[in-house]
Amino acid sequence: MRTVITKKLPLREMYVWELPVRIFHWVNAFCITFLIITGFIIAYPPAILSGTGAQQFGYWFGYLRFTHLTLGLILIINFLVRFYWFFAGNKFAKWNNYVPLTKRQWKGIFETVKVDVFLLTPKPIYDIGHNSLAATTYLGVFVLIIVQAVTGLAMWSAASEAPGAGLFQDFLFKAGGFFFLRHLHYMVMWLFILFIIAHVYLVFYHDYIERNGIASSIIGGWKFIDERLAKDYVNELNATEELDKKKHEIKELEKEVKETKAKHNG
Repeated sequence: MRTVITKKLPLREMYVWELPVRIFHWVNAFCITFLIITGFIIAYPPAILSGTGAQQFGYWFGYLRFTHLTLGLILIINFLVRFYWFFAGNKFAKWNNYVPLTKRQWKGIFETVKVDVFLLTPKPIYDIGHNSLAATTYLGVFVLIIVQAVTGLAMWSAASEAPGAGLFQDFLFKAGGFFFLRHLHYMVMWLFILFIIAHVYLVFYHDYIERNGIASSIIGGWKFIDERLAKDYVNELNATEELDKKKHEIKELEKEVKETKAKHNG
């Protein structure tokens, strides 16, 4: 019988995902799911497929397009809030988690690929927040959201007189026209579908091999972390706070020195 490695590890409960991050995740999940469903119907309207007139379906297709547009706008607003949280959130929500800039992040990517893709080792890679591979993948998802937002708004602008539509109309013509952007928009939708399949599988796979509550953490925010990792994180946090405190004391001291010199010179 195969032994689950993490059962032998002492674990500590830690609050990792803040409420805005969790809201962003579930709003994203809802919007993307129904954008895919409505997008499929818009791409292949039943009236055309069945050879009947669109009038026999009433105005439901117009409502469907309106729903698709509304969900797209909600997705954009949700992304803008998350973009703000890249800078305002805790350590695990910061932007630098998603951009592989360090040697440690690249090593984490290759090590996780060995576990997730090639199954070369049953030993999981432990991280408090996202592992480096997942974080870099989410960076790709953020880029796809931007692509879908821009192409979607450009197609909407073709039949709109709303403020700001002219800007997207200019982009529509410069980018190759309506049909090119429509096909690009449609192909990116399939990338989202592939991501969803891989994402759901890997969440439950890691939940099984790591036993750290990764699936439930996006609901409650708490994960069960290897005590050694948790201790290192707390020590790093304390050291950062101590450093910030000393910097503040130095600034206050420099301010007092300047004020003393100003009084002396006066």
